[in-house]
Amino acid sequence: MSSNKWYIGIDLGGTSVKMAFIDDEAQIIDKWNIKTDTTNNGENIVKDISESIKTKIEEHQKDKDHIKGIGMGSPGFLEIDEGFVYHSVNIGWKNYPLKDELEKAVGLPVIVDNDANIAAIGEMWKGAGEGAKDVLCVTLGTGVGGGVITDGEIVHGVNGMAGEIGHTTAVLKGGVLCNCGKTGCLETVSSATAIRRMAIEGFKDHPESRLKKKYDKEGDISSKDVLDFAKEQDHLAMAVVKKASFHLGFALANFATVMNPAKIVIGGGVSKAGDTLLDPVKHYFRMYALPRVNEGVEIVAAQLGNDAGIIGAAWLAKTKL
Repeated sequence: MSSNKWYIGIDLGGTSVKMAFIDDEAQIIDKWNIKTDTTNNGENIVKDISESIKTKIEEHQKDKDHIKGIGMGSPGFLEIDEGFVYHSVNIGWKNYPLKDELEKAVGLPVIVDNDANIAAIGEMWKGAGEGAKDVLCVTLGTGVGGGVITDGEIVHGVNGMAGEIGHTTAVLKGGVLCNCGKTGCLETVSSATAIRRMAIEGFKDHPESRLKKKYDKEGDISSKDVLDFAKEQDHLAMAVVKKASFHLGFALANFATVMNPAKIVIGGGVSKAGDTLLDPVKHYFRMYALPRVNEGVEIVAAQLGNDAGIIGAAWLAKTKL
C-alpha cells in the first residue's frame, strides 16, 4: 500500500465520470465511476463528483489532507488557465466555471484540461508513449479526439484549440456534415460513428454483405462488427475500413510533418481492432509522410484503455498544481 500522498484523476464523459486515487508513481490505488447526470444542462455533475469523492476518502479512512489535488479532463472547448468550459455539447455546459465550482465543492486545488489531452498525457506518462517526449495521440470513439505533446508538454495554442484534429478537413468534396457545423471533418470518416454509418450506407451496393444480414436480423450494427467482419474478408467491411484508414493515415501524415513526433498513439474503442486498422493506417501514412518524418515515428495502439484519462489527469495535478 502506497504511503505517499495521492492525487485524484477525473475523466468526465457523456455517460459516465471515471475517477481514481493515484500515487506519485502513477499506480491506481482505487478507481470507480458514477453516472453523468446531463439533466438541466449538467448542473448536478460537480455536486455528484464532490459527494462521491468525499465518500471514497472516508471509505479509505483518510482525510482530505492526504490528497494533494485534483486533475480533471472535460469534453468541449475550454479556457485552460481559468478551467472554464465555453461549450461542451454532450454535457450541456455553456460558459461554465468548472475549476472554481469543483474547488468550492471539494475544497481541494483543481486543474482542468481537455479530455483528449489528458488521455494523451496518460499514454505519455505510463502507456504506449512512455519514454517519448513528442507524441501525437488520437482517440477514435464517438468522435475523433487529439492531443499534441511537444517536448513533454501539451500544446494548447492561443485559445485552447490545438489538437482538435477530428475537425480538420479530411474530405474536400461532398463531405458529410459534422456536429461542429462544418462538412468533411476527419470525424465524419474515421470515428466509430462514421465507420458504422459508412457501412450502413454501403448496404445498397453490397446486399450480399454479412454486415447487412446482421443488420437485418438484429436491427443494428456497431463499428466493432465492421472491423470484425473486415478481418474475415467481408468486402463491404473491408472497403469501409480502407476508407477510414486512408483518411486517417493521410491526416496523420500531415500532422506528423508539422510536429515530427516520436510516437503516434491511436486509442479509443476503434483501436481495439489492432492490426486490422493499424496496418492500413501505417500504409497510407508511409505513402504521404516525408521519408525523414516516417523514419522518426512509431505508430502504436494505446495501452491504457479507459485508464488513460484518469492517469493523465493525475499527472496534471502532480506536475501543475
